[in-house]
Amino acid sequence: MAIKPTLSNLKPPRGSRHRKVRVGRGMGSKMGKTSGAGNKGQQSRRGYSRRPGFEGGQMPLHRRLPKRGFSAPFRKTYAVVNVESLNVFDAGDTVSPDMLFGRGIIRVEREALKILGSGELKVALTVQAHAFSKSAEEKIAAAGGKAELLK
Repeated sequence: MAIKPTLSNLKPPRGSRHRKVRVGRGMGSKMGKTSGAGNKGQQSRRGYSRRPGFEGGQMPLHRRLPKRGFSAPFRKTYAVVNVESLNVFDAGDTVSPDMLFGRGIIRVEREALKILGSGELKVALTVQAHAFSKSAEEKIAAAGGKAELLK
């Protein structure tokens, strides 16, 4: 029968507490001489920390690889939707980026939305987006809808 735990007989679970290993306290302690730091060199010294990407003096990989191209720091990224994806809405609906996000057609709500003209639009919709391709505008108008630009 187990003893009911009270404040007077509380103990940590067996095996959860270990004695601290005292490093560098003689050869009989299993952690004497080099104290677990191997032999000589920079890495055996106290306070040593290697910077990310350091390869022991060898030219690091990020410097060996060629650098090419250019990344525009303030480029505008668009969530792209084709007009054929808009056929899920009912005729006469106003399709906004929020509605597309709610339906799972676009994944990121914050990005600007661009409508492209791939496929066919079968319902008349008022589509609100930040940009339209020419073919998308034509297909929305041909279906009897409107393309509205958002700021």
